[in-house]
Amino acid sequence: MSQTHTSLYRKYRPHTFADVVGQDHIVRVLKSAIEQKTPHHAYLFTGTRGIGKTSIARIFAKELGVDPVDITEIDAASYTGVDNVRELTESAMTLPFLSPYKVYILDEVHMLSKAAFNAFLKGLEEPPRHVIYILATTELNKLPDTVVSRCEVHTFRTPNVDILQKVVVNVADKESYSIDEDSARLIAMTGDGSFRDTLGVLQKVISSIEGKNISIDKTEYIIGSTKVSVIDELVRLAIAGDSDIVNVLDTIRASNTDSKLLYDMYVEKLREKLRAKETETKDKEKVLKLLAKALEEYRHLRFVDPMAMLEVVAR
Repeated sequence: MSQTHTSLYRKYRPHTFADVVGQDHIVRVLKSAIEQKTPHHAYLFTGTRGIGKTSIARIFAKELGVDPVDITEIDAASYTGVDNVRELTESAMTLPFLSPYKVYILDEVHMLSKAAFNAFLKGLEEPPRHVIYILATTELNKLPDTVVSRCEVHTFRTPNVDILQKVVVNVADKESYSIDEDSARLIAMTGDGSFRDTLGVLQKVISSIEGKNISIDKTEYIIGSTKVSVIDELVRLAIAGDSDIVNVLDTIRASNTDSKLLYDMYVEKLREKLRAKETETKDKEKVLKLLAKALEEYRHLRFVDPMAMLEVVAR
């Protein structure tokens, strides 16, 4: 059985701007600030989990010529008090050791208390010339407007399945594994819009198989997902309006698959059908209606059982 001692996400996280995937709009602006020597005193990186916010913050600091000794990373979830923030702002007053700047990277900054934010505000308003703050958050709505307005805000894009699939194939190849297209796509969907989670799933699969070949049968078994062939049948029956779809849905429900992943697989299969040249025009019209119905209800998945929703939209 394969053994991996370093997580794939850590091993393959980007170390230069050239390594960054899917965030070109942010990289372009940051590189321009470096070239023109006009970095902002405070940045706010916002976006979903595991999409490279802290990685890009580290790269930016490195490209600014900041030595690791002058980079301070703080997990705001365990640094929530006023005294913590005062300690930070006092530390910021001292000059950097070996660099033109001192960079403070505050991850999950929305976890700071209200009092801590108030204490931090002064540092954001009038920071020393040698200090750059980079705040990262997955919940922008929890940050005070007074903090947001003092930062240059960059919204990170959530990578789509196509981007994540390419990452899976690339990393598998670098690890000397062969992987079929269905496996790579299923792993990408399971990652749910996160580079970190996607590579975590790939690592789970790699660690659980013998040999160097990743097949869809092995991937489905390890992940515990509904078989792709069952989703194919579900979509076929939905397009045909066949009443046998009830039996397929009952089979899927009995399998206890992750219902959010199941819903994603159904939507993805509809998209594939829509793009496929061999799909007849009349079927494409039905696929488009089914896809529109599924996407319309997608925003409600946080509040209802995705499996129950699937039973509604697939009929």
